Amino acid sequence: MATTDRGFVMVNDGADDEARRRIFFLDDRCAVVRTVSYPSRPRDTEDLAVGADGTVWVADIGDNDRSRQTIAVWKLPPGTDRPVLYRMAYPDGPHDAEALLVTDDDRPVVVTKYSATLYAPSAALRPGTTAPLVKVGQVRLPASTTSNPFGALGRTAVTGGATAPDGRRVVLRTYADAYEFDVADGDVVAALTGGTPRVVALPDEPQGESVTYDRDGRSLLTVSETAGRPPGTMPGILRYPLPAAVPSPAPTATPGPTTPAAAGAGAARSGGGTYLVAAGAVGLALIAVGLVALARARRARSR
Repeated sequence: MATTDRGFVMVNDGADDEARRRIFFLDDRCAVVRTVSYPSRPRDTEDLAVGADGTVWVADIGDNDRSRQTIAVWKLPPGTDRPVLYRMAYPDGPHDAEALLVTDDDRPVVVTKYSATLYAPSAALRPGTTAPLVKVGQVRLPASTTSNPFGALGRTAVTGGATAPDGRRVVLRTYADAYEFDVADGDVVAALTGGTPRVVALPDEPQGESVTYDRDGRSLLTVSETAGRPPGTMPGILRYPLPAAVPSPAPTATPGPTTPAAAGAGAARSGGGTYLVAAGAVGLALIAVGLVALARARRARSR
């Protein structure tokens, strides 16, 4: 998921259901106002980004079996209704990846899941051709002890990324933590390979594979997959304030259940506080209901 000036953009993670193979646009009240279909079937969409010009980038980069000869990004420029496919190929064989960042000069940076290696195209992306990727660096994440369902592996597997609205920070997440880096002069690669991140614990999320910034850049929003969980499970959308990056108001909680075990709710801890954000339903409604609660919380804080 990603935030925009008008609301939110959402994609499903590699959904097999044709009805879910869409790019979903929500308004600031979390009502679906537009959906865009892919012209051909994506393989495994894992992340998305919205560029400074409003272009939506969908990262079709998942490869659990490490069998893909090419990966891809789909680009949807503002005012269009047909995503364009751009293929890319690793220089050293297949990798599984779930995180995508886009630089100021519209260069996609793919972050592999298990080695946190950075790859970027060495040539301009063109439809109908395959751009070669080159290794541009590697992220060394700090050691972590944060509790998560996947133990030590979950603390090192990179499952999502996002850029702050002002472009001066980027974040990568694992199943356990989020790592926020300061970006100088638009150089995302230098930030990730040479910077020291601020760490936000994301404890015990069921299968956290999404992260984005709130539109004001003061909080992170996350959501987990529901694959393998009981039918009807409500995924929790969680909000983590960033007190280390900007001053934060006193912790508040939206009305609702106060334990992660309650259906459709989750507790997120950051900086010693507990924050509650109600959750949405599976599929198209996966984000909508949860973000309604978030939008209500925003409006309440602005009064």
